[in-house]
Amino acid sequence: MCDQCQALVHSEKLDQLAAEARQLEATGNLRQAREHWLMGLPLLPPNSRQASWIEDHARSLDAAANRMQPAPERDNKWAKKLGPVGPVAILLAKSKVLLTAIFKLKFLLSFVAFMGIYWAAFGMKFGIGFATLILIHEMGHFIDIKRRGLPAEMPVFLPGLGAYVRWQALGVPLDTRAAISLAGPLAGFFAAVACAVLWWQTGSPLWAALARTGALLNLLNLIPVWVLDGGQAVLALSKTERIILLSACLALWLVLGENVFFLVALGFGYQVFFAGHLPPQPSRATTIYFLIVLAALGTMIRLLPVHGIGN
Repeated sequence: MCDQCQALVHSEKLDQLAAEARQLEATGNLRQAREHWLMGLPLLPPNSRQASWIEDHARSLDAAANRMQPAPERDNKWAKKLGPVGPVAILLAKSKVLLTAIFKLKFLLSFVAFMGIYWAAFGMKFGIGFATLILIHEMGHFIDIKRRGLPAEMPVFLPGLGAYVRWQALGVPLDTRAAISLAGPLAGFFAAVACAVLWWQTGSPLWAALARTGALLNLLNLIPVWVLDGGQAVLALSKTERIILLSACLALWLVLGENVFFLVALGFGYQVFFAGHLPPQPSRATTIYFLIVLAALGTMIRLLPVHGIGN
């Protein structure tokens, strides 16, 4: 909301989302309509009358969609009518439901396959631990998205490559997108801290290796390029803020002696001198958030013994 005229800054976008949502309601697509209404929440002041109305209306649409689900037909009725082929017909009728259930399990299936790759490559304990660290990173994104009332799917893992969380970013402000992008590395930092505590308690090099590997990978993910989390978060930063973070990375490189900060600094250098996308206004909160996560991960790596990736 504009501080001077009290008008809604994103009124045109809100009108567009509302029109699309009403059209979906008119055609009976209540769940899609609900998602469109919810996409307007990040564009409104949290305590505004419009935000409260959207939340109430989304709940009513969800309840109406549940009531509209057709009741399942009784298997015995069809089995009696179709005789010997009844069981086959029932199985075919249920196959759609079965396939839908399997599709919804893509998170679990992809995670198991992902874990299997690293289990085979590095052994059972490290493979399970490494996959769990990646899961915690992705859940950091997922939880931050859901707590903002935005639609998102559970993480999907790509064995040998990485993982991602699919969500609707249309109409979401750049600083909100940046916070969601940085939530993954922040969750990864806390996971690395947990592993470091276990290493301190047990003295097992396994936990030290997991802590260092997790912290290092999350730090690499903050390089502001391409589809990495840093590349998404940097879109909310002005040129001056990018220069500040470039300088901070060089300082952390000199103080902590971790060469990965030089790679992050190179990414910021590219964003300062060659990237053409600059936001309409700076984001001090994103700059501070970015700097805190960078420093936390770097300190974690520096305090750990040299085990695992990066030694």
